[in-house]
Amino acid sequence: MDDPRGAQPDSPHLNSDQAERSSIWADLYPEAVRILAAEESLTERTSRPYPGRALIGGARRVGFGLAALWSFLVALGLMRDGARGLAPILGGAIDSVWNAIGFGWLGSLLVLSGSPVAATSLTLLDADVLSADQSYGMVVGSRLGAAFVVLVIGALYALRGRTSGRRSPISIGILALAMTAVTYVPGGLIGLWVLQSGVLDSVNLTPPSLFFDAMESISAPAIGLVEQVLSPRDPRGAGLLFGVGLALLLVSFRLVDELLPSLSAEADEGRARWYVGPWKMFGIGLVVALATLSVSVALSLLVPAVARGYLRREQILPYIMGANITTLFDTLVVGILTGNDVAARVVLAVAIGVTCSTLLLLAFVYRPVRGLIFSLQGAVLTSPGRLVAFVAILFACPLLLLFVP
Repeated sequence: MDDPRGAQPDSPHLNSDQAERSSIWADLYPEAVRILAAEESLTERTSRPYPGRALIGGARRVGFGLAALWSFLVALGLMRDGARGLAPILGGAIDSVWNAIGFGWLGSLLVLSGSPVAATSLTLLDADVLSADQSYGMVVGSRLGAAFVVLVIGALYALRGRTSGRRSPISIGILALAMTAVTYVPGGLIGLWVLQSGVLDSVNLTPPSLFFDAMESISAPAIGLVEQVLSPRDPRGAGLLFGVGLALLLVSFRLVDELLPSLSAEADEGRARWYVGPWKMFGIGLVVALATLSVSVALSLLVPAVARGYLRREQILPYIMGANITTLFDTLVVGILTGNDVAARVVLAVAIGVTCSTLLLLAFVYRPVRGLIFSLQGAVLTSPGRLVAFVAILFACPLLLLFVP
């Protein structure tokens, strides 16, 4: 593999091996950083749409949006009714905040998304299956495992037949998981104190009853039809009802993903590297996650962007930090739609805690933390065996939390 330090300072691009190595080990090769920073050209390609294509695309988005809203409301109703029937079973499975964190963490790893798991925690809270603290822990846990999908996507991207440059896309998932843990562990403690202190007790985000009447008119017919077959009063029927609701919730989030723009991996081979500071990248992460309503989507966009050289890995940590805050917006919407004041306060407490820890980290200890995270990334990518061990630890941690009293 070529040494990035051997590249000429006035070279317009690095070759694929140099780009990959500098993306992963840039802190060890300052010359590579200087070369990449000097590349400020931006390649823009435009295409003219076919006549009527914009109209068809707009109608498609409206259709997906309505289908996503309907399936989302029906899913919440089914899960709420199923959770009430499963209250004795689920209540015994989660005895502490630690159990709830492990349950949410493991759930997000298995379904490759944090939002459905976080939404599940709020429906369990609304059904009196979980306490506010336990629901809070499950939301925090769901965020700790949400970035696992980025590691999976990076691995798939790396296995697409390329003979070089395979570590860069995988490294994004490692960075995302590590950065999320660094911000959510202290942020979770801060948010839990906020929730327990009662400072949010006066916050009421519940819409007027007319709003819920309108939502119920949309979802009630479908919910009633399903519950004629699967009775929520029977434990087995309640379990199946909850499962159907969860599956429909996953479908609703998938429909939302269809509305979002994608960054094609088959784009122009030319690299358009650009650089902005950490605070600007933090702001970009805030906006992208808010626009996509999914941290999985927002972070997955980094895989082709970094692998193909559009972004440098030094830039993505602040982006991840910003995305991890505004990704809670869709969970807040779920909390509001449950009509339970406590559910919305749980999400607000998480958001406040994570925002505080993120701003403190970015303002005072960003450089040393960045160095530690990059060192971890380099150690994990040294061999396939270490990567497997990293994934094994990722699953072992929530499993252990399930047994903490």
